[in-house]
Amino acid sequence: MIILSHDQGTEKWRAARLGRPSASQFHRLITATGKPSKSAGKYIQELVTERVTGERAEVYINEHMERGTALEPLARSWYEFLTGNTVEQVGFILHDSEEFGCSPDGLIEGAGLEIKCPSDSTHEKYLENPDIALNKYKQQIQGCMWITGRKHWDFMSYSETMEHLLVRVERDDEFIEKLAEEVFAAVNLIITESEMIA
Repeated sequence: MIILSHDQGTEKWRAARLGRPSASQFHRLITATGKPSKSAGKYIQELVTERVTGERAEVYINEHMERGTALEPLARSWYEFLTGNTVEQVGFILHDSEEFGCSPDGLIEGAGLEIKCPSDSTHEKYLENPDIALNKYKQQIQGCMWITGRKHWDFMSYSETMEHLLVRVERDDEFIEKLAEEVFAAVNLIITESEMIA
């Protein structure tokens, strides 16, 4: 893996992600059950356009996403307090191929961290059934483990008003093998189509 030092959310971080599949969007390439996603074609075309134009595709940001970004530092501090782990904040991490990557919410000794700060109603659902959250973010979490080489990943759902959800997720090599197949297929298409247009 290649760790880029640019802070997440900065222009240099956005530029590093331009035209490259990112773990947060791996659900657009593969479903949680390991099947190709129906949205793959649209996602690939967006990345081809980014490579050719050098401009980022429009990203929709709602109030829950803004809230999550604002609460993430507090959630990270709570995670460190609860676990005793020291979280290393990183920018975009490239796979050795340099064609795709991930932006973890943190790296810890031998593992990583994914933080979500959903609405209270969604957080309550996660508390009642953690598998809802783990299935929703499976592609992202397993993708991060694949790219970073980690064997574990901690998932935290943070709420200001309720107890926090903290689950350790194990690496699923069988799923990662299927994920890798879809990601590399997408990358090959992105490179080929970009070169044809350029």
